[in-house]
Amino acid sequence: MWDNGGLVISNKNMNEINGNWLSSSSNSISEARLKAKAKRRLRKNSSRDSGRGDSLSDNGDVVRGTTAAPTSPKSKLLDRKSRLGKGRGLPKKGGAGGKGVWGRSGEVYEPVVVDEKDPNYDEAQENCVYETVVPPLDERHFEKTVTPIVQEYFEHGDTNEVAEQLAELNLGSMRSAVPSLAVSLALEAKASHRELTSRLLADLYGSVLSHSDMEKSFDKLLQELPDLVLDTPGAPQLVGQFIARAVSDQILSKSYIDGYKGKVDCEYVRVTLDRAAVLLKMSMGGLRIDNQWGAGGGQRPVIQLIKEMNLLLKEYILSGDSKEAERCLRDLEVPHFHHEFVYEAVVMVLESKGEKTFKMVLQLLKCLSLSSIITVDQMRRGYKRIYMDIAEINIDVPRAYFILEQFVDKSFNMGIIDMKLRDLCPCRGRKRFVSEGDGSVVKLESC
Repeated sequence: MWDNGGLVISNKNMNEINGNWLSSSSNSISEARLKAKAKRRLRKNSSRDSGRGDSLSDNGDVVRGTTAAPTSPKSKLLDRKSRLGKGRGLPKKGGAGGKGVWGRSGEVYEPVVVDEKDPNYDEAQENCVYETVVPPLDERHFEKTVTPIVQEYFEHGDTNEVAEQLAELNLGSMRSAVPSLAVSLALEAKASHRELTSRLLADLYGSVLSHSDMEKSFDKLLQELPDLVLDTPGAPQLVGQFIARAVSDQILSKSYIDGYKGKVDCEYVRVTLDRAAVLLKMSMGGLRIDNQWGAGGGQRPVIQLIKEMNLLLKEYILSGDSKEAERCLRDLEVPHFHHEFVYEAVVMVLESKGEKTFKMVLQLLKCLSLSSIITVDQMRRGYKRIYMDIAEINIDVPRAYFILEQFVDKSFNMGIIDMKLRDLCPCRGRKRFVSEGDGSVVKLESC
């Protein structure tokens, strides 16, 4: 536009940028370039940041942090930080939220205060004491539960442990069945187990079992005698011994046997009560009923075992019944101590004056060796003990070396010992003249 003879440029379509005049068309091109560049950068960031890239507003300005829901990768599934792009990036609920979380560490919960205005409030529940209730044992589960306890007691012999285990059970009406079950199991066991059963009944009396429980239990045993005889032919005599022992231990009254007089129809019950009455009468004459069963080898003192073995040998020498001696040795239940029996048997031979004891002891050891009641190891230990003590035995028995040599040779010939054990037998030096030329010189010869 010309004015006053000169050129005048209108400001309507012209803009000045840094001293340069630009038209409106060039300005729009520059804005389009900026927008295209921003869009390219937005598409690049959207794939990298899961939709949290930049966006453009209507006027072309770049807006950061859209509210689109992110899709986090698998590596961040267990991350407790917010995935919405909000907040300060801290864990939700301070790390105390989430399934299976009890609360943040160190948090102490205060006791719950009962609201008396609560419609479910019950005043009787404030001072309640909750206890574990054990249902009472019925007859079907009683035997399965108590039988393992009694069988384990036969192994360890601790009555206190049995009392504790029974106290944990709710026996209820089955309390009186404990003695009858223990006695019925002992009838099929060894003599030492019967002794343990008698001790168990005496220790349970008063703490676990009452006087009426004991009487009911033995009444049940007498009623079941016809069935017990089928498995244990000697059940009437054995139950009679249990009754006599119970009366002696004062867990049954002395009038218990008298209460059955004139009321017994079963032959087995009559034999049982007669056996108990005889034992009680013998106890008045000095018989110790508290030791009628004996005790296992692990529970007897060694001195008592040695006395019983000597008594067994003396009875065998008088009777000559090797089967009875074999049975008595087995009833002692001391297989680990049979070397003592061998030792005492050989000492008896060395101290005897005739050949009867010599031959009978050889025959007994032969029988015990063949039946494997005395093992090879126990036989060897018994002979070796004699070899070690022969010098002391010879002080009291001057011919001990000579008798021992003969006994060892006979034992080897009968197969009781082997050659190696025979050769270990010590022999005493003998005095002899070597020849006439030696004169009065005495030469000692030892093996």
